Amino acid sequence: MRQIKVLNAAGELEPFSFSKVYRSAKSVGTSNNSAKKIAEQIEKEVYSGIKTAEIFNKVKNLLQKEASLKSSIRFNLKKGIKKLGPAGFSFEKYIGGILKTAGFEIKLNQLLPGYCLRDYEIDFIAQKDDSVYVGECKYRNISGEKVHSKDALMNYARFEDIISGSYFKNDKYKNCKIKSILVTNEKFTSRTIAYSNCKGVSLLGWKYPKNKGLERLIEDNKLYPITVLPSLNQSLKDIFVSQKIMSVKDILNIN
Repeated sequence: MRQIKVLNAAGELEPFSFSKVYRSAKSVGTSNNSAKKIAEQIEKEVYSGIKTAEIFNKVKNLLQKEASLKSSIRFNLKKGIKKLGPAGFSFEKYIGGILKTAGFEIKLNQLLPGYCLRDYEIDFIAQKDDSVYVGECKYRNISGEKVHSKDALMNYARFEDIISGSYFKNDKYKNCKIKSILVTNEKFTSRTIAYSNCKGVSLLGWKYPKNKGLERLIEDNKLYPITVLPSLNQSLKDIFVSQKIMSVKDILNIN
């Protein structure tokens, strides 16, 4: 039987994977039987050159039909995060909210002095006990667009100059471990990972670190962005964001 090739988000052809569809459906809480039925239905409908985005929509619709709306919404997580855009500021707020839930004290959009340059605009500072992270968010609103090594190089150069500046010389940070963290809603290239690991920069992205990526952090703490809700329109999203209501959990807390 001729192998079906699908077109992924990066514009490359790859073999259709029954097991990948099955695992995707299973990962959002569907039963083995429902996940198998969905994968079998997709296998019947795929054709050579089909885009993975089309497969995604088919799976999402089948999840709603075969499993539940809840599973369909969870499956829509990655696309929901992209709807926080098109600019990256909403994503920065969302990440700030996630880290705050994890016990960090968060300061968003800070201007910090460097040694060589007078100031740098930093997306966030996150502190928990004696650990302090200087955070840079790399929001991507195009599927498959990765964070490349040039982003990692720029991030670390900025971080080094800030560390050499006056801000963290304050007694408040005397016994703190200051680290850099790079966060994205997409994936990192292998060169970005290699360089950042070498320099001691923490990375948080889609499926990275393994089994501790952004999607796992969101799932484990049930911090789904408001944009996974199918009834949410753009104007309502803007109102919620302006009031710092970034997650579905925030909406549930409203009287």
